[in-house]
Amino acid sequence: MTDLAIEAAGLCKQYGRTLAVAGLDLAVGCGEVFGFLGPNGSGKTTAIKMLLGLVRPTAGQARVLGEPAGDWRTRARVGFLPEHFRFQDWLRASEFLDVHGRLYGMGQERRRRRAAELLEMLELSRHAERPLREFSKGMLQRIGLAQALLNEPDLVFLDEPTSGLDPLGRRLVRDIIQSLRGSGATVFLNSHLLSEIEITCDRVAFIRRGRVVESARLGDLLAQQTEVELRLDGQTPELLRELARFGPARDLGEGRLYVRLAGEEQVPDLVTWLVAQGVRVYGVTPRRTSLEDVFLRLMAGEEAG
Repeated sequence: MTDLAIEAAGLCKQYGRTLAVAGLDLAVGCGEVFGFLGPNGSGKTTAIKMLLGLVRPTAGQARVLGEPAGDWRTRARVGFLPEHFRFQDWLRASEFLDVHGRLYGMGQERRRRRAAELLEMLELSRHAERPLREFSKGMLQRIGLAQALLNEPDLVFLDEPTSGLDPLGRRLVRDIIQSLRGSGATVFLNSHLLSEIEITCDRVAFIRRGRVVESARLGDLLAQQTEVELRLDGQTPELLRELARFGPARDLGEGRLYVRLAGEEQVPDLVTWLVAQGVRVYGVTPRRTSLEDVFLRLMAGEEAG
C-alpha cells in the first residue's frame, strides 16, 4: 500500500523528432484534488495517456494506485473523461451508461442503480431515453462525466471537464469534485480555466515543454508573494529604478505604481523608505496573487519559445 495515488519518475515520450514529454516527475497523494497546468502543447494530455497506460512511455516509469501504469486490475478503479471524446451518438443516455458499466464488469443491478444516481446528480434524468445525437455540447460533457464516475473510482482523470459548460454547469462539476474529495477519491484535473482550479484544487503542478517547473500546495503558492499598488505624489524614473530593491516595480500611470514584494512583512519597510525619500504616500492597496499571475510568470516566454 502507498499514500500516493500517482507516481512518475523520468517519464518521457518521443514521437519521431518531437519530444512531447521530457523527464516528468510527479507525485499525487491519495484523496487530493490535483491540478495539472500548462499551455497548449506542453505535454499534459500525453502525460495523462501514459499514466492511464494508453500510450507507452519512451523512458521512465509510473505507478497508479500502487501498480504499474496500465495494470488491468487498476483500470477497474480509475475513471477518465478525455478532452476530445467521441461517444456512440445512436445510443440513448441510459444505454450508453449501461454499455460502459458492462465494460467495467459491473452487475446488472449495480449498473442500473449507479446510472440512475448519476443521471440525477448531473440533471440528466429526464433525458435518459434520448439518443446522444440530440444532446447539446454541455449535456454531452455531463454524460461523459457520468461515465467517468460510473464505477465509483478511487482515481478520476478529468481532462477539461468544464469545457462547453455554462456557469451553472461549472458549479455542478465543482460540487461533484468536492463530493469526490469527501469520499476519499483522488481527482487529477487538467483545465485551462484557472479560476476553477483555484477554487477546487489542493495542489497544483505546472508543466512546461514536457517538464514540471513548479509543484506546490495551492495556498502556499499563492502566499509566496505580496503585491501592492501604491498611490504616490512625487515619483520619478529614478525612484522607480530604486524600488527594485524591494522587488519588480512598474509605473501604472496617474501617480500609481505596482510593486511585487517577497512577503507582506516588507510593506511597512517600503512605506517608511518612500516617506524618507520625500514621497507622499496616498494609498497602499494589497493585491491578491492569483493563479493566473503565477501561471503567466512561470510560462513567461513560452509562446515565443
